[in-house]
Amino acid sequence: MRTTYLVCYDISDDKRLRKVFKTCRNYGDHLQYSVFECDLNGSEIVKLEHELNEIINSTEDQVLFVSLGPAESRGARDIRAIGLPYIKLDAPCYVV
Repeated sequence: MRTTYLVCYDISDDKRLRKVFKTCRNYGDHLQYSVFECDLNGSEIVKLEHELNEIINSTEDQVLFVSLGPAESRGARDIRAIGLPYIKLDAPCYVV
């Protein structure tokens, strides 16, 4: 069974930030700056956590995994925004 996660990160070093972004991009959809939505099974979440743990500095950086529940029964994505509207990014995103 797949579960939907919000993966949010705060990385203090630009080089590690780029590596975390590229890693998360392989697992889900980029929603906003340091936020990804990822539909993952049990082995994928373990693999993603392991890959990110190899990149980050655990005394300076933070990665959060927020479970949104089962991907199959969650229904349509409902994202509401205050201020600027949410826009689904169809174009590639580049971090320099």
